[in-house]
Amino acid sequence: MEKEDWSIQEIARLAGTTSRTLRHYDDIGLLPPSRIAHNGYRHYDGQALVRLQRILLLRELGLGLPQIAEVLGAASVGEGAGSEATALETHLALLREEQTRLARQIASVESTITALRGGENLMAENMFDGFDHTRYKQEVEERWGEKAYADGDSWWRGMTDAERTDWKQRVSDLGRDWIAAAESGIDPASPAAQQVARRHVEWLTGIPGTPAAAPGGDVKAYVIGLGEMYVADPRFGANYATSSGGTHGAEFVRDALRVYAEGNL
Repeated sequence: MEKEDWSIQEIARLAGTTSRTLRHYDDIGLLPPSRIAHNGYRHYDGQALVRLQRILLLRELGLGLPQIAEVLGAASVGEGAGSEATALETHLALLREEQTRLARQIASVESTITALRGGENLMAENMFDGFDHTRYKQEVEERWGEKAYADGDSWWRGMTDAERTDWKQRVSDLGRDWIAAAESGIDPASPAAQQVARRHVEWLTGIPGTPAAAPGGDVKAYVIGLGEMYVADPRFGANYATSSGGTHGAEFVRDALRVYAEGNL
C-alpha cells in the first residue's frame, strides 16, 4: 500500500533538516502539517513534501523566509500539479545557474592550484571567476535594510588582503571554539562558554551595517535573534555542527548568546 503521509521525524530525516525547523515553518505559516495525529505529532502528505522541497530549494538560493512565503503565496493562486511543476521548473533553472557558478569556482581554484604547483604566474583575472560576495545582497537588505548591506559592502571592499585574512581567521577561530565548547559538555552559562559568547558579540559589533554596530541599535535583541537564526537556518547552523551532528552545536551557541545578552547587554 502506498504511503499516504509521513511523520515529522521521518520528514526531518529524509530532508536533512530538523523537527525544530519544521515546527518553526509551521509556526510562521510556511509549512503547516497535513494532519496532527492523536499523539500530537505532525504528519505531512505528498503535497506538503512538494512544498517543503520548494522551500528548501529557495533557501539554498539564498532567499529569506519572508520572501519564500511571498513566492509560495503568489504561486498558490490556481495551485495544482501543473503549476507546482512549473514552479519547480523555475527553481530548477535557478539551481542550474548555481551549478554553473560552482563549476566556475571549481575550475578557478583548480587553475590556481595548478599554477602554484607548477611555479607558473597567477592570472588574477581568472582567480575569482564564479566568486560573488554580493550573492546574499537581497536577503541582507530584506532582513536589515539597504543601508545595512551598503555599509557592510563598503567595509568589506575597503579592507586590505591582510585584513580580510585576519577577519576570516577570527571567524574560523570562533567557530572552532564554539564547537569545542559544545562538545565538551559544559553549561552554556559557564565562564568558559560565556567568554566565547563575549568574543562573538565583540565580533558582531565590529561589523558595520549590522544592528549590533549601529548607534542606538538594540544589540540585545539582535544577538538573541541571531542565536535563534543559527538554529532555524541550516546554512548558519552548519558553522557550529558538532561531531554528533544535528543542531546541538547551534543550540549551544544560541543558549550561550542568550545568557550573555540577558546578563550584559
